[in-house]
Amino acid sequence: MITTLWKRLKQKATKLKAILRPVPPRRVPPNPPRSQQDIVDEFHKLFYQTGLLSGHGTWMDTYWLGVPLKKCPFDLWIYQELMSELRPDVVVESGTGHGGSALFMASVCDLLGHGRVITIDVEQYEDRPTHERVTYLLGSSTSPNIVAQVRTLVRDEDTVLVLLDSDHSKEHVLRELEIYGQFVTIGSYIIVEDTNIHGHPVLPEHPPGPMEAVEEFLQDNSSFVVDRTREKFYLTHNPKGYLRRTA
Repeated sequence: MITTLWKRLKQKATKLKAILRPVPPRRVPPNPPRSQQDIVDEFHKLFYQTGLLSGHGTWMDTYWLGVPLKKCPFDLWIYQELMSELRPDVVVESGTGHGGSALFMASVCDLLGHGRVITIDVEQYEDRPTHERVTYLLGSSTSPNIVAQVRTLVRDEDTVLVLLDSDHSKEHVLRELEIYGQFVTIGSYIIVEDTNIHGHPVLPEHPPGPMEAVEEFLQDNSSFVVDRTREKFYLTHNPKGYLRRTA
């Protein structure tokens, strides 16, 4: 009787131990590895939106010799590399703003001992810097009057580099590409700025803009190719916006 009772107690104790045995923690699968582009895009959003939402900081708080230019410093570095390689006779810029980028490129021309800048804007800023290498034109970059003025300032033999940074609507940028692509010499570039908007990867709410203009332009124009080697610093406000003329 006692032996039988003891066996039953041992059996219950064994079952109780099994019930109370600590359960090993469930292995949580690690997060899937993030691609390099995912990491770049996340930093891009942080960098861009910090400046945009606050109105200062990062690219919104960038100056050249005290003059604001509101561009990504990595892109500015690429610009001087291109100018050193190409030694352009003329740099045509649409979208002058405060004149900081025109002054930046004129300063590079000073260092190279060669070149001049034509910059176009629909607005007049009284505090824009003066420089002997910079010519300011007031008006729309696509207006016949402004285009005619640019033609008189650019000689047939000039090596020409073009930067587009004015109205960011797709229609306007596409028209600029059609007009100013004709000025770009073979081997040189037309740089379409701010192709990052409309979700590439910032400002997804922005209507179709520079990136979409580039895509449509390239469908009908085989004389230009996207040069992604100019995005070597990963962060650029001009993804797929460095267009090199090949023919």
